[in-house]
Amino acid sequence: MVEPRDTSNIEPRDTIKIENVVASTGIGIEINLKQITLALEGADYDPEQFPGLVYRTKDPKTAALIFRSGKIVCTGAKSIDDVYKGLENVFQSLRNIGIEVKGTPEIKVQNIVASADLHSVLNLNAIAIGLGLENIEYEPEQFPGLVYRLSDPKVVVLLFGSGKLVVTGGRKPEDAANAVDRIVKELKSLSLL
Repeated sequence: MVEPRDTSNIEPRDTIKIENVVASTGIGIEINLKQITLALEGADYDPEQFPGLVYRTKDPKTAALIFRSGKIVCTGAKSIDDVYKGLENVFQSLRNIGIEVKGTPEIKVQNIVASADLHSVLNLNAIAIGLGLENIEYEPEQFPGLVYRLSDPKVVVLLFGSGKLVVTGGRKPEDAANAVDRIVKELKSLSLL
């Protein structure tokens, strides 16, 4: 039998886990997606369902959405390093089938989604009132979480009654850590944590 772990002394910022990193890049030339689909093993292209080609990398596990314009969006990465490694694999795969990818195209992180745990059951009604309704959306009939928009860092935090939270919209990992620290501080100051 597994003993339950005591998590009461773990700081919320230490529970942060990056769930998804989304980044964009481009190779600067138009590409024929049908041609790539035929040449690239594991590529999926169904223009009636989605305008881009989906190409999955295994190590690291990411998905690249490749568009006719040469723009590429990488999603599914668990770290910024994985974004760079995954896209380098995509660039190399494209080079291997004769598509010219010059150097290393600029990669821009667009969104980091992270989760964390406050280790405490939350009263979302009290939090919505305490934090002020101007930055809060809370409609439990529509969605079970409270949506809290922060301006610094510029992220959106989803708080759940279980004490779990999701931070989205960050562009660097510190954005999630700063958001969690701010939430903890604000909830403690309202005696809601």
